[in-house]
Amino acid sequence: MNVKEVKVYSPATIANVTCGFDVLGMALNEPVEKMVLRKSHYPGVKICKIFGAELPLQYDKNVVGVVIDKILQHLPNNKLGIEVEIYKNIKPGSGLGSSGSSAAGAAVGTNFLLGTNFKPIEIIRFAQEGEKIACDSMHADNVAPAILGGISLVRSYCPLEVVSLPSPKKIWATIIHPHLEINTLEARKVLKPEIKRDIAIKQCGNVGALVSAFYREDNCLLSRSLVDYIAEPVRSPSIPEFDEMKRECKKVGALGGGISGSGPSVFMLSEAKDTAQKVANSMIKRYNKLKIDHNIYISTINNTGVKCMFK
Repeated sequence: MNVKEVKVYSPATIANVTCGFDVLGMALNEPVEKMVLRKSHYPGVKICKIFGAELPLQYDKNVVGVVIDKILQHLPNNKLGIEVEIYKNIKPGSGLGSSGSSAAGAAVGTNFLLGTNFKPIEIIRFAQEGEKIACDSMHADNVAPAILGGISLVRSYCPLEVVSLPSPKKIWATIIHPHLEINTLEARKVLKPEIKRDIAIKQCGNVGALVSAFYREDNCLLSRSLVDYIAEPVRSPSIPEFDEMKRECKKVGALGGGISGSGPSVFMLSEAKDTAQKVANSMIKRYNKLKIDHNIYISTINNTGVKCMFK
């Protein structure tokens, strides 16, 4: 099959899923990133257009360009070329996996366009290269679920091993993105370099229980497990009225939630769409009072990952 152009749709993600720092991630159906990749007569990568964000067109300073270039370097044919158009629907610094979505879309789209048939774990490795340039960390808790769909657990980084977990069928996510930018690299710097033993024990217990809750579809256990003792305590002060908003959301029926990625987006999980809407209304009311501009999303879990359509 000779594919000349491919349209790529890559999902936003919730990284960490509260207690699973750098190891848990969940793909969403809203919002979705879009890009167009086409074969070029000129070797290498050329980023032609970027809509929706001010990002570098220089390929080696752009997440998408870096990922595509890594794949091209891996191939024996050094005459291959790809042109890219990027449509940024996921704002950089939002905590919704903007760089991860771009990296995942670039890796899956290039694999599809060139027909290289890389294995999923290889595509994730290529996408990690994009995360490295974005935030100086090759974490996979955004790119893995964006590529595989559903919920991913990164069991190991060296060697890389990713486990796909069951997605609860009746879970809805409500996400509010206040228009405040938090740089992922800076957000990682506020984390403490050492973790006390009692904190590590409680965190491990919650991660294990959360994984069990996904398998058993036990929403009561899921609710009790959505507690973070590591990142949230030091990151939440930069998100206006974070604790108050979480409490109000739980009052109207949310199971629980936390900071999406490194923030400032906040997510809450609910058992039904009408509850997710009540949670959204509560979030909107609070940020309207604070006069903070925001976007709100209500989404089910995306179980397919990056989608490609070709000409």
